[in-house]
Parts: sequence; structure tokens; C-alpha cells
Amino acid sequence: QMSAGSNTFLVSKESFKKIEKIMSEQIFSAGTILFSEGSSADQLYFVKNGSVRLIKTTDDGKELCLAYFHDGDLFDGIGDFERRAEVLQDSTIGVMHQRDLEGLLWRHGDVAVEFTRWLGYMQQMTQSKLRDLMFHGKNGALASILIRIANMYGVFNGKVINITKKFTHAELASLIGATRETVNRMLSQFKKDKLI
Repeated sequence: QMSAGSNTFLVSKESFKKIEKIMSEQIFSAGTILFSEGSSADQLYFVKNGSVRLIKTTDDGKELCLAYFHDGDLFDGIGDFERRAEVLQDSTIGVMHQRDLEGLLWRHGDVAVEFTRWLGYMQQMTQSKLRDLMFHGKNGALASILIRIANMYGVFNGKVINITKKFTHAELASLIGATRETVNRMLSQFKKDKLI
């Protein structure tokens, strides 16, 4: 079910069981677009296994990856015209319709409170990422992404944090709107400075 690094930590197991009841499990092949920019989406998604990336196209036509979702992650496209979600590998995903979710939240106040907390957390993560890019440049944004990844997927080993989820340099680059080569250079500098 939920992995240790999943973004569903704000939802209790009891609430998640209620949410699971309104899911229909579907298998999506790599390359499938779950929702796209310019179209209204009315679904919530739970990655049972696989991976999905959430993308926003900037005003100058560049693609910025807002997030990667893996096993145990919950994400939504409800009312969103500015992002698209692309399946990166064959994935099993629980799909929930907005009307079913609204009915569930109406009937169960405890789930509504936890779900609202989760929505706030997800919005804060996106805003933090965009703020990092605007105010701290690529170096600061990469450092911030590495800290977030360490917080989500890190395991303390003495004084070192080992990240248990693998991210390629290309994935890190897409998260900060940079090229893979730029990320390679920045990571090399971080190593020289003994930051990583």
C-alpha cells in the first residue's frame, strides 16, 4: 500500500481505506497522458505501483517537471488547466472521480479534514519549488530538491543520509528546469565542496 516516502503521510490508514473504496484500479502503459494542459481534469490518482511525472509548460515553451510520483503517492488534476501528467512506466493506478470524492468527504468529516491538510501540503510543495527557482537560482533549487528528496526517501546512517529512491540526473534536471549537463556540473561542485 503506502510506501515510507509517499506523500499520503497526512492521511490516516482508516481514512485511506475509505478513499480506497471509491478507487477503480487501472493499468496505464508508459507514455499515457492522464490529463493534459488546456483540458479540465476531474480525477484524483493513487499510484499503486509505477511512476508518473507532473509537468508544466512555461511561457517560453520550456517544460518544467513539478513532481515525480511513485508507489504510494496521491495526486490530483482536479480543475487544473495548467499541468499535464505523464505515465513514465507501466503503472497500476487507482482512479477516483471528483463527484465520488466529494460524496466521501461530505459523509466523513474526519477524511475531509485530513484530505484538506494533504491538499495544502501539495500546494505548499509546488509553491516552494517555484519560489526556490525564482529566488535561489538553479544551484539553490537543486540543493532544495536534494533536501526534499532526503526528507522523503532518506535513511540516516551515522552522520550520512542515504537516499533510498533513485533519481537520474535527467530527472533532477527536469525538476529545476535545467539540462542534465548543468546538473552534472552542479553535483560535481557539491561533491567538491563536500556537501554531498
